[in-house]
Amino acid sequence: MNRELTLSRTHVRLEPLDLRHVDGLAAAAGTDNAELYRWSPVPQNRNDAARYIETAMNWRDAGTAVSFATVRTADNAVIGSTRFFNLEFWAWPVGHPRHGREYPDGCEIGYTWLAPAALRTAANTEAKLLMLNHAFEVWQVFRVCLHTDVRNHRSCAAMERMGAKFEGILRSHRMAADFIARDSARYSILAAEWPDVKARLTAKLNR
Repeated sequence: MNRELTLSRTHVRLEPLDLRHVDGLAAAAGTDNAELYRWSPVPQNRNDAARYIETAMNWRDAGTAVSFATVRTADNAVIGSTRFFNLEFWAWPVGHPRHGREYPDGCEIGYTWLAPAALRTAANTEAKLLMLNHAFEVWQVFRVCLHTDVRNHRSCAAMERMGAKFEGILRSHRMAADFIARDSARYSILAAEWPDVKARLTAKLNR
């Protein structure tokens, strides 16, 4: 599986996250946006950005994630980051058509954040369209999961608007950005639901 994947469309390019993005990532987050990023682990300076990227690269090397820098195509500015992670490779029996596949059977999309100037633009919608399209139409996954802190009402609403289905609350699921054991709202999109979600995202971009 290609873990040095680049996905692009009109507004954004998702390119493999590596150390050349340190300065851009640090600049995208800025230093005065703590309230904006209260629910997301976002690097707040250059050293944070380097550690953030190194962790993402380690996950890539371990085969558990594909991480991206989100780049605005108009000026090649880094405006955030996102990633596929929790890549699931199911134990299909020998002789099954999916046995030995190089692509995952399921995955999660997360660690998504954008610079303040990129909020309420086409960037997030287009990035989600690119990633979901790749997951369902190239990897042919059965499901894509998304989680967010239950306190992050804006993120929950965004997932519901694009057609992701709420599955429930995972209690004390992950470490929160404020370093407590957070409860996570779990959403998913199934392969059979992808055409409707794709139509919603495409219509939103066309508007």
